[in-house]
Amino acid sequence: MADVTHREIDVNGLRMHVAERGEGPLVVLLHGFPESWYSWRHQLAALGDTGFRAVAPDQRGYGGTTRPEAIDRYTLLDLVGDVVGLVAALGEQRAIVVGHDWGAPVAWHTALLRPDLVAGVAGLSVPFTPRMPQSPMAGWRTAFGDRFYQVYFQEPGVAERELEADVRETMRRLLIGASGDRPAPDGDGERLPAGVLPPGGGFLDTLRATDELPPWISEADLDFYAGEFARTGFTGGLNWYRNQDRNWELLAPWHGAVVTPPALYVVGTRDPVFAFPGMDRLLPNLRMFVPNLLDSVQLDGAGHWTQQERPDEVSERLVAFCRGVPS
Repeated sequence: MADVTHREIDVNGLRMHVAERGEGPLVVLLHGFPESWYSWRHQLAALGDTGFRAVAPDQRGYGGTTRPEAIDRYTLLDLVGDVVGLVAALGEQRAIVVGHDWGAPVAWHTALLRPDLVAGVAGLSVPFTPRMPQSPMAGWRTAFGDRFYQVYFQEPGVAERELEADVRETMRRLLIGASGDRPAPDGDGERLPAGVLPPGGGFLDTLRATDELPPWISEADLDFYAGEFARTGFTGGLNWYRNQDRNWELLAPWHGAVVTPPALYVVGTRDPVFAFPGMDRLLPNLRMFVPNLLDSVQLDGAGHWTQQERPDEVSERLVAFCRGVPS
C-alpha cells in the first residue's frame, strides 16, 4: 500500500513487523485470526490521514513477526506484554488500542491490566468478557461436548492439517463464510449453534461460501492472505486458542476487575460471534464490565470481518472515537 511504512522492531524478545502511517497520537491496531496487519489497510489510511499515528503490527505468531515454538508463549499476558513493549519501542507513553476478533481480547486486557498506558480502547466483534467461575474449555465442553471449534483447535496438528491442506481455499471459505455475504442456510435439518462442528466434519464445514468473492474482498486481497499463511502456516494463531485455560488461570488476580478507559464496541449483526451463546445477555449489560463504554454499535447485516466489510463506517466510528479520547 502506498504511504504505509513497513519495518521490523525489537519487542519483548520478538522481531515484530509493523505497518504504520501518519503522525499524531498513537493508535495501535491489533488483528485477529487468521489475519495480519493487512486487515487494517483501510483504517491505516483513515486514521493516518486525520491526525493520528496508526500502527498495525503482525502479532506474535503471525506474518513477519517471530513465531515462538512453545505453546505457552502465546498467553494473554505475553500478548498484552507485546502491546506494552510496542508502545515503548515506538517512543510513546500512551496509546489508543483497537482490536478485532482475537485482537479485541488483547486490546481489552491491555486496558484492564495497564489502564495507565491505554488512553482509549475499542473492540470489534469480540466484547470484553469478564472472567467466569469455570474455565473456558470446561464451559464449551459442557455446552457442546468436543464439537465446538475452540475445543477442536486444542490438539496440536489437527486443525493445522485441515487448514493447511489448501491455504487459498481455507482463506476464501473463512472470509466469505463468516461474512455478512455468506449464503443463508438451506433449511435442511436442524441448524447447529454458531461455532459447532457438524458430526464427522471439520472447522471449514461450519462455513457456507459462495463461488464469487463479495465486493469488499478482491482476488489480490485473497492472494495476500493466502501467501502469508502458505509461508507461516496456522500454528502461531492456533496457539492463541490453546492458551484459553492457561489465560483463565493467569488472570485470576483480576477476577471481577473492570475495564476503565473510555471504550467503543462495534459488531455486525451477521457476525457469528454475535450469535454465540450468552451474547444476548452480555451485550446489553456490557457497561457493567466496561463502565466508560461510550458507544456500542451494531452494524446491520455486517459479518465477522468488521473493518474490511464496512471500512468506511468503521473508519468513521474509529476516527470519531479517537478524536474524543483525551490526549
